[in-house]
Amino acid sequence: MESTVDGLTIRRPRYNVSAESASGYRREAGVREEKKPRQRDAGFGAAVPVLLLLYVLSVRGLVHISLRQLVTPGGHSTGFNASTAREYLQQITSIDSRTAGSPENEIIAVNYLLGKIKDIEEKINSVHRITVDVQRPTGTFSIDFLGGFTSYYDNITNIAVKLEPEHRAEHAVLANCHFDTVANTPGASDDAVSCAVMLEILGSLSSSSKPLKHAIIFLFNGAEENILQGSHGFITQHPWAKMVRAFINLEAAGVGGKELVFQTGPENPWLVQAYASAAVHPFASVVAQEVFQSGIIPSDTDFRIYRDFGNIPGIDLAFIENGYIYHTKYDTWDRILTESIQRAGDNILGVLHYLATSSQLAESSQFRHGNMVFFDVCGLFVLSYPARLGTIINYITAAVTLFYISKKMIKYKQGGTNYVRDLVYGLIITLVSWVSALVTVLIIAVLVSLAGKALSWYTHFYVSIFLYGSAAVAKFILVHSLAKTYFFAGASSQYLGDLFFDISLITWCIPLVLLTQSGLCSAYFFAAWIIFPLLTKLLLQPDIIHQGSPYKFTAVYLLGLFPPYLHTMYHVWAVFEMFTPILGRSGTEIPPDIVLGFLIIACTIILITYFISFIYLLKSTKKIIVTLAVLSVLTLLLVCSGMFFPYSSSNDSPKPKRIFLQHTTRTFHSLTGEVVKRDSGIWINGFDYTGISYVTPHIPELNETVRAPCDDAPLCGFPWYFPVHHLIRKNWYLPAPPAPINEHTDFKLVSREEMSWGATRLFFEVKGPSHMTVYVRPNTNTVLSSWSLGDGIPVASGETDYFIFYSHGLYAPAWKFWIELKNSAKESKGIVTVAVGSHYFFGDSRNSPDLETLELKFPDWSFPSSWVCTYDLYEY
Repeated sequence: MESTVDGLTIRRPRYNVSAESASGYRREAGVREEKKPRQRDAGFGAAVPVLLLLYVLSVRGLVHISLRQLVTPGGHSTGFNASTAREYLQQITSIDSRTAGSPENEIIAVNYLLGKIKDIEEKINSVHRITVDVQRPTGTFSIDFLGGFTSYYDNITNIAVKLEPEHRAEHAVLANCHFDTVANTPGASDDAVSCAVMLEILGSLSSSSKPLKHAIIFLFNGAEENILQGSHGFITQHPWAKMVRAFINLEAAGVGGKELVFQTGPENPWLVQAYASAAVHPFASVVAQEVFQSGIIPSDTDFRIYRDFGNIPGIDLAFIENGYIYHTKYDTWDRILTESIQRAGDNILGVLHYLATSSQLAESSQFRHGNMVFFDVCGLFVLSYPARLGTIINYITAAVTLFYISKKMIKYKQGGTNYVRDLVYGLIITLVSWVSALVTVLIIAVLVSLAGKALSWYTHFYVSIFLYGSAAVAKFILVHSLAKTYFFAGASSQYLGDLFFDISLITWCIPLVLLTQSGLCSAYFFAAWIIFPLLTKLLLQPDIIHQGSPYKFTAVYLLGLFPPYLHTMYHVWAVFEMFTPILGRSGTEIPPDIVLGFLIIACTIILITYFISFIYLLKSTKKIIVTLAVLSVLTLLLVCSGMFFPYSSSNDSPKPKRIFLQHTTRTFHSLTGEVVKRDSGIWINGFDYTGISYVTPHIPELNETVRAPCDDAPLCGFPWYFPVHHLIRKNWYLPAPPAPINEHTDFKLVSREEMSWGATRLFFEVKGPSHMTVYVRPNTNTVLSSWSLGDGIPVASGETDYFIFYSHGLYAPAWKFWIELKNSAKESKGIVTVAVGSHYFFGDSRNSPDLETLELKFPDWSFPSSWVCTYDLYEY
């Protein structure tokens, strides 16, 4: 049976055979018969899938070109000289690992920075003035990062430089970098390059004859890697902090490339507008902002400190490319391109100068409210508009889509077609294809993980596309091909293509409305996926759609998809550029192949949704399905055979396995102070899902027989440096003699006081190395009610333990603190267990002969970071 609607001939599906029934499939009386057009049910030819593949590859190529097109030094007259900044970078990183508290960080790096700042001062233009202050703050705070912990710092170092007009300024914008590093790394990208850029910007602005309206404070932060202590010390204690109205934080999660604006605000839309106006080479995304602030990325920056403790709005920028060598020995100055330094300098100089001469900075409170939708267009410019305008656009888009679909429903109903039912069935089929593809990919990911071949794509990312992407696309096509053959049999291909185009509109309309209702600015992303395809469809003439050349139709159709497809591919690149390296350091408990499978499925769904209609327009999809399935199966076999090794020691592009080696001496004391247990060994933590499986063939003694036990003690009786014990539950403890330590930690209970409100207060004094971690576990029937740390309210790190991170600068007195406990049972077995982990990152005590011997055994594709530590446990 056939009917005609708008010149489109529709063949009825098999389930519509009973056309005389009351189901709405009979043509209503009085409906005019229209002339039936020439049928094209033979479908599109085999060249169309090739055209679609070329389209995807071409868009990916454009994204690649856009991302690799940085700048040429000297090509822009911004006043920023990348060559000078590169010299600063090289000299800073030549100072070796700059761990907070070490002479390298507290003396050598500080003296170098002060020397360069003095040289800049000597060349200052008379319209400016420079004031330099070396701050050594002491303070404490609690933070919910990594499950929650409390931080205490003493005598750490910050260098603050204020550039202001000759007659001083009342308001200021803050630029923040940090010159300290994690242990055993040169820290070129994180964050020496940012400090080098800031030095050059300071020199450029101070020598300019153009006066500033407001001050710029350049903060060279000496303790960021101590989990944000330096920024807290400045914003809560420095007298200049009261001047700050906005800030720019310069960070890194990778090495080089483009620096991404991934956080702004909170609110204060004028800051986004300032970046959009002043950044020479913009790279920004509100999608990245909302993903980062969701907490799914295990990282944080000084942005949080300025926002939460200073109540100041700002902009957070970070290099995100090549995160494989972030926080490793490979993060060296020579891996950062001069072009990358130039673009960062151009952007930051432009934004700082814009803010320092803007009237909005002084009156920022008037422009505080509201959020912005913002994103760059291929690095050419930033498109931004108020979130409230975005809400209106989104709801209008949804309303127009509903109107478009409703109009088609009415027209098809007049033609005797139950279009509503077909839409519902089509949505169900689409959902089934998603779930089916997800299940298929997860099954493959589980098989790969059980075979011990996780992370096989870590060095060869294309493996994940062949393994998971091919399987996902094959399953999508298979489900829809079966629906076309058995469920929609008899319906014309043009009708089905039209139907599934409308289903794609509905598919993206749902998240558009949900995200808009939730107040998320990222909803614009789905609005773009509706606006451009729908406009294209409305502008296409019916004869092009139904009777014209399939290649002409495909070309025009793809042209309409180009803006959202290019924008999406841009974000897909950013997702995998950031998350793939993170999966190599996300702990032993998160299966990386399953996470990557989810990401690939999500990105594939977005990228092929508007291609689904072609499945119903093609003559046959059998060869495509077989090709993709064979490609996925062959890749699976090659992965399971061990052909793709996860790690690489390539000089050009290293992708090392991260391992911590801690030569540990553990001492457990009883309630009476007697030593009840003492042992020593090298405690080993692998930071990815593969554990030590790839290391054991190189170091046979490091195997499952030396798995570290979890003792009934705070944090299982081991000296965790960060509270990541919930992410890394598999570790190893290789017996070894105690490491030689020159200065042991002195931890003692100074006094005990029974409070009038029924609590017991314990006063402690600790003297030890620059980095210590204290773990507190109240015993049964005991509650840790308060302490002298943070805001006085204890923050738990897990169900039973409390984690305190302590650090000090070059010199510091003994650390004194108290904890207060309430015990309801008055037991004689004690009320609390307290342990202290001491970490020797520099000096004569940082290494041991056994540690050096073991480290030399590790293969060159690994990065073992080692130090000596102790764990001392006491009961009270």
